[in-house]
Amino acid sequence: MSKELRKRIETSIILFIVASICILIDELVFGVANFFVAIICYDEWAKINHKFYYLKNKNKNKEFQYFVIKCLGMFYLFFYIWTSLLLRGDSFESGIFFIIILCICIFSDIGGYIFGKIIGGKKLTKISPNKTISGSVGSFAFSLFPIFVINIQNYIDINFYFSFKNILFCLIISLSCQLGDLFISFFKRLNKVKDTGKILPGHGGLLDRVDGIIFAIPIVWFLKYLRIF
Repeated sequence: MSKELRKRIETSIILFIVASICILIDELVFGVANFFVAIICYDEWAKINHKFYYLKNKNKNKEFQYFVIKCLGMFYLFFYIWTSLLLRGDSFESGIFFIIILCICIFSDIGGYIFGKIIGGKKLTKISPNKTISGSVGSFAFSLFPIFVINIQNYIDINFYFSFKNILFCLIISLSCQLGDLFISFFKRLNKVKDTGKILPGHGGLLDRVDGIIFAIPIVWFLKYLRIF
């Protein structure tokens, strides 16, 4: 196991434990923690776009674009907070369900990294040169892992077992995570930066770690709201 992968896994485990504690203690604690996460992500979002939209081409048009970019980031993060609070709800069961979503996102990310590094191969898109087709396949494959674990553990009355519906649910979450990752990667490439920050070992910035999650949560809420899942 490479040093970078070890750091990535260790950071993911620590973040998962901290997030799980915040989720399960109380919805208020979860909301406050989520708010601070959104603040850090917004700060990183503003900083990575500052170079291209403000410093590099400093004119009124670019300044206005930078203002719009920041506003869109703020609006979306508030939307993420709102939908995450709705998904978390006020029950222990809804807290467990939220943790399941996080598990799917984390395994999707780890699967993409492992398959991308070991198999490599053809690039997925020019937006992010490090993303490969094999990595995308690995993300989809690993996103199914929580189904087997949760099916064995038989958590309370959470209806999450091996079925076509739940497989599709995991794949949609994985797709959302990958799209979120590509979206942030596009703006990092635009500004010629590798990471959104340096707060997390093996990941870079917090936004590097949660870019897929903040895309997946609103999608899951939307699917639940429409009673598709």
